[in-house]
Amino acid sequence: ILGSKSLKNFCITWIMVCIALCVILLCQLLLRNQDQSGVIERSNNSLGMIEMSGFICGYISCVFYLGSRFPQLYKNFRRRSTEGTSYLLFALAMMGNCTYGLSLVLRMPATKSFQALYFLHHLPWLIGSFGVLFLDIFVS
Repeated sequence: ILGSKSLKNFCITWIMVCIALCVILLCQLLLRNQDQSGVIERSNNSLGMIEMSGFICGYISCVFYLGSRFPQLYKNFRRRSTEGTSYLLFALAMMGNCTYGLSLVLRMPATKSFQALYFLHHLPWLIGSFGVLFLDIFVS
């Protein structure tokens, strides 16, 4: 299990990454608003800087969200017990992830041509919600 110094360093690093991402996104939004008049039209298939930043944030979120369950799984495995685990927390998290994932799936466009694009655009959030739901089943 992580030592307290390692955990503290990890938390500090995580906070710094979040702050940096927020500053970058804020700067991009400000620059985008200033350059609205001189914007060159981009094709519908290409991603702008804001959209790409959103995808990057989505995948980073997905990695950390999935990674958040492994310490509990490891602890349960090492102790061979789930004692001390808040089952209500995991039950509510499972319901939240299930309904969130289903809301993404149920909003999928009816046209086949738009379904693949929709799926790709929502992939990090689908992986995050259904992946954590899958891991929560093991925690439970």
